[in-house]
Amino acid sequence: MSSLSLWISSSVAVTARSESDHRLRLLSSSSATIATSPALHFCCLRTEALKLGAKSNRWKVVAAAVAPQNGSASDEFDYNLVIIGAGVGGHGAALHAAEKGWKTAIIEGDVVGGTCVNRGCVPSKALLAVSGRMRELQDEHHMKAFGLQVAAAGYDRQGVADHANNLASKIRSNLTNSLKGLGVDILEGVGTILGPQKVKYGKVGSSGNVITAKDIIIATGSVPFVPKGVEVDGKTVITSDQALKLEFVPDWIAIVGSGYIGLEFSDVYTALGSEVTFVEALDQLMPGFDPEIGKLAQRVLINPRKIDYYTGVFASKITPAKDGKPVIIDLIDAKTKEPKDTLEVDAALIATGRAPFTKGLGLENIRVETQRGFVPVDEHMQVIDVDGKLVPHVYCIGDANGKMMLAHAASAQGISVVEQISGKGNVVNHLSIPAACFTHPEISMVGLTEPQAREKAEKEGFEVSVAKTSFKANTKALAENEGEGLAKLIYRPDNGEILGVHIFGLHAADLIHEASNAIALGTRIQDIKFAVHAHPTLSEVLDELFKSAKVKINTSSPGVAPVTV
Repeated sequence: MSSLSLWISSSVAVTARSESDHRLRLLSSSSATIATSPALHFCCLRTEALKLGAKSNRWKVVAAAVAPQNGSASDEFDYNLVIIGAGVGGHGAALHAAEKGWKTAIIEGDVVGGTCVNRGCVPSKALLAVSGRMRELQDEHHMKAFGLQVAAAGYDRQGVADHANNLASKIRSNLTNSLKGLGVDILEGVGTILGPQKVKYGKVGSSGNVITAKDIIIATGSVPFVPKGVEVDGKTVITSDQALKLEFVPDWIAIVGSGYIGLEFSDVYTALGSEVTFVEALDQLMPGFDPEIGKLAQRVLINPRKIDYYTGVFASKITPAKDGKPVIIDLIDAKTKEPKDTLEVDAALIATGRAPFTKGLGLENIRVETQRGFVPVDEHMQVIDVDGKLVPHVYCIGDANGKMMLAHAASAQGISVVEQISGKGNVVNHLSIPAACFTHPEISMVGLTEPQAREKAEKEGFEVSVAKTSFKANTKALAENEGEGLAKLIYRPDNGEILGVHIFGLHAADLIHEASNAIALGTRIQDIKFAVHAHPTLSEVLDELFKSAKVKINTSSPGVAPVTV
């Protein structure tokens, strides 16, 4: 899942300075970077600036100087806002609410950080960092191109696993510190909605504690989806939850599903020496990607590696290894349901997507029924009841509503909800939210695929054009000996609207944000093509991409007046 950079607004920091100059002067001697910055920048999950607290008591000084205390709710409610679920979405909403001075509580029945931090994007990136280095060290031709000679590369499995676990622990601690530092109450237990503006939390089966809140946000996330017929034992038949622990590296592993999760784990396992077999129900691998990008990715990420695959088949039954027997996978044709083949492998990873975690929320108490497990919401993330009416003061964000199952999308939705509650109209443009797959090389995308864009164009009556650029023409990519890659722009030639951008290549996950921000801000190609990019950088791949587009009009949007020097 992709990272998201957010910030505390400069107005908060300025207010704090005006009220506590003497404390900030003290702060400047021990933590000058934070004290003098007009805005506290939080990397990834808005927490890295708070990591001081893990090593010293300096964070207490920082909190006193710049963090607003948890505000006071009205006499009518215990809290202004209660959030059920302390994953990335709930965390983002809680910090934004605390910055506004609201009295805020967040309920968590497991551990702070949710799936992303503990069993998802954070530990998986640690494993992928290892696989990237292993691939480079194992590629003799690549090393020779630099004039380098490297002895046989090896790895310590436990050391790799510890790296992933330690990273998750560090980020989890940072999130916890950031919530406490801003005065957010962390309430331990399972949260259940009892009725309008009333929530119970505590251990399952206990009477629990009842609190009231002006507004409630559901942010309970998701869990791995396991199809019928699959027996998960957590050892030889596993989900991503267990795979991230890397308790063993099998000689041969079947991965059921070739989406983001399956692709990333194939990158890890093959780098560590495993052979991989994909089992994909649809007729092609990587079905969620733009078809052209998917074909190129298959040529680079699948074909040269120790990977084979079945497409158009279901794994109707998977039996874990036991009594000296291997994992047995029965395959049937996805259309006819006729038996197709039987696989005997050392392990199987179930990477068939994720399912919303919405049971036990007490939705029946506010007359809400889930749809395939998802909580129904409108474009403002406000919950909809069985009669199609909006439920006052109840919202749902992130994986639990199913709009876009990405950690940074959940955070964006949470911030949007807080803005709406505070009286500021805000709607998340999901077409501007990027996604990334952290393989080697990476894949990233934002907006529509080419088939989606052409379908939309046919319905609405406009023309679609496509522009492409290659990493082989980029100086920085060639200097890194990483010229394999493509950037693709899908746009309207009549008005310059960006419909979608797809990138396969070195640092694609970082490069996509120029395109996603352009879509979010409504920037047209005829404007962005005049942006200046540092040379030589990978960002010039996007620069060339926008410049190569042929827009029929030259009218630019009103912009900021240039500053002469």
